[in-house]
Amino acid sequence: MVDVSAKPVTARAALARCRVRFPAAVAAQLRAGGMKSKKGAVIDTAIVAGTMAVKRTHELIPFCHPLPIDACRFAVEWATDTALSIECEVRTVHRTGVEMEALTGATVAALTVYDMCKALSHAIVIGPAQLAGKRGGKRDFGVAGQGA
Repeated sequence: MVDVSAKPVTARAALARCRVRFPAAVAAQLRAGGMKSKKGAVIDTAIVAGTMAVKRTHELIPFCHPLPIDACRFAVEWATDTALSIECEVRTVHRTGVEMEALTGATVAALTVYDMCKALSHAIVIGPAQLAGKRGGKRDFGVAGQGA
């Protein structure tokens, strides 16, 4: 792991996005069914899974520091008729940032949507996943740290 002991403790935030694209018929079926599949509430389950992943990122990514997570917010909405946009914003006050936590949260939420919906189609596509922004530390990037 990188030695962060000399870095100042600052407020940090990161925002990550991931898309889930469905075949048109599957998207229509999900919309008509209130975003429920045979496994249950798709969005609610994805948010719980993403939140759990944020809190355990250091167990999944070998050189990530375990961080105290001060806030974790998800926004899931239809970006197009056939694509869900999943946003995960994570905040902490620490010596290192939460980019990996936000990316892990958004991606695991997307994987959970796939798992919840795979009985409808295996043509569901995940991605791209990307860091939309970060605040705190040496340099800021994109948009993050303005919400929750």
